[in-house]
Amino acid sequence: MTSFPSAARKAGDPRVTVDNRILALRESVARFCPYGFRATWHHVLVNARVPRQLTDDPDSLCRAAAELVEARQVWMTYRDAFADRRRREKALGRRDPVFADRWYSWGNRLAYCPNPTVHPRERLVVVVQRVMEAYLSGRDVSVSCPACGSTRPDATPCPRCGVDTQWLSGRPVTVYRWRRIWQAV
Repeated sequence: MTSFPSAARKAGDPRVTVDNRILALRESVARFCPYGFRATWHHVLVNARVPRQLTDDPDSLCRAAAELVEARQVWMTYRDAFADRRRREKALGRRDPVFADRWYSWGNRLAYCPNPTVHPRERLVVVVQRVMEAYLSGRDVSVSCPACGSTRPDATPCPRCGVDTQWLSGRPVTVYRWRRIWQAV
């Protein structure tokens, strides 16, 4: 098992074979998946224009890894600031985090998309930044989507970008064409 930085470096290293690079990219996505693994994997493949035959454009793996690294860095900045603040609050005797801090308990799954082919199309860094700002503002994300800001009916994924903020409710996740997405490369 490798760390995110190690896997991302390997995915973006042109000296490594493309087969090992795609495996390293999958490992990177497994370590940082703001839409959930499947939707994040699909997003990275689509945005970096990763071809079916990796030898046609091996640089696409560099683009995919760079997008992941950039978004994770933004998330890490928020995570580190949260950890520092919580240490100070605990030292002052406040043991329970405020409601706006619930994003931290979700790990790196910030904007879960149950359908892996329906997710925000913007760069991951833009979406992660927007979602973090929405959560930290205390805005009610059950009414407006934290990723795109559009309003939506309760307990349904956003019709515009596919983000589902109700994923913690334990609703069953519908299986979408995962086999085709997974074998796309």
